[in-house]
Amino acid sequence: MSSTSSTRKPPRWQIHLPLGLYLLFTLIPFYWILLFALRPTGSTSLVPWPLTFEHFDKVWTERSFATFFQNSVLVGVASMVMTTLVALAGGYALARFDFRIKRGFMLALLCSQFIPGALMLVPLFQIFAELQMINSLGSVIVAETVFQLPLSMILLSGFIKNVPYALEEAAWVDGCGRFRAFLAIVLPMLRPGLIAVGSFAFVHSWNHFLFALMFLSDQGKQTIPVGLATLMGADSVDLGALAAGGVVAAVPVVIVFAFIQKWLVTGFSAGAVKG
Repeated sequence: MSSTSSTRKPPRWQIHLPLGLYLLFTLIPFYWILLFALRPTGSTSLVPWPLTFEHFDKVWTERSFATFFQNSVLVGVASMVMTTLVALAGGYALARFDFRIKRGFMLALLCSQFIPGALMLVPLFQIFAELQMINSLGSVIVAETVFQLPLSMILLSGFIKNVPYALEEAAWVDGCGRFRAFLAIVLPMLRPGLIAVGSFAFVHSWNHFLFALMFLSDQGKQTIPVGLATLMGADSVDLGALAAGGVVAAVPVVIVFAFIQKWLVTGFSAGAVKG
C-alpha cells in the first residue's frame, strides 16, 4: 500500500456524523428547557407555540428571582475580583521567588483540589459564626474565594512563568521598581490568564449551591441556585417556572462564555504549559 493511500483522509461523513450526533445530544436538553419555559401551562406540544412569558414573569416577580439574580451577581463579581487579585499576587510569588517551602506549598495547593467542598462546611461555619458573618453574602464570597484560590494560583503562576524574566530585569535597569515593572511589563501580558481565571471564578460562584444553602438562611439573601431549589416542592414541581428559572440562571453564563471563549482557551492552555 502506498504512503499516499495510507495517509488518505477519512470520508467527511465519518467526521460529521459523530459530531452531529454529539451536537444533537448536547442541544436536546437546552431545547427541552426552553420548551417548558416558553409554552403555555398545560400544553403538551413539542413546539413552543404560541409563545408565552408567563413563567418568566412568575419566577421574576412572585418567586423573588429578581432578588436572587442581584445576589448572585454580587457574589459572582466579588468572588471573581477577590480570587483574581489574591491569585495574581500568590501566582507571581510562586513564579518569581524561590523559598524553602515552595515545593511543599505547591503540593498542598494540588492536594487541596481533592478535598470536596462539603468537608469545608463545618470549619467555615464555625469561623463565620465567630466573626458574626452567618446569613451575610460576605460569608459566601469569602468561602467561594477560598475554595477557588488554589487552582487559580496554579494557573496564574504557570502563565507568569511564560513571561520572560529578562523583560522585568530590563525595566529595573531603566529605573523601575519591582511593582512598577510588574504593572508596566507583566500585567498587560497576563490578560488572557486573568480573563480565564476571572471567568472561571465567576461561573463557579454563580453556579455553586452548597455554600449559599448552608451560610444563608434569609430568603432575601439567597442566590439563584438555592432559588431554583425552592421551586421544587415535596409533592409537586412547577415545571414551567423551574424551566424559566433555569433559563434565567443559564443566560449570564452563556453570555460570559460567548464573549471570552477565545481568551479562556488561550489562558488555560498557556497557564498549563509550566508548573
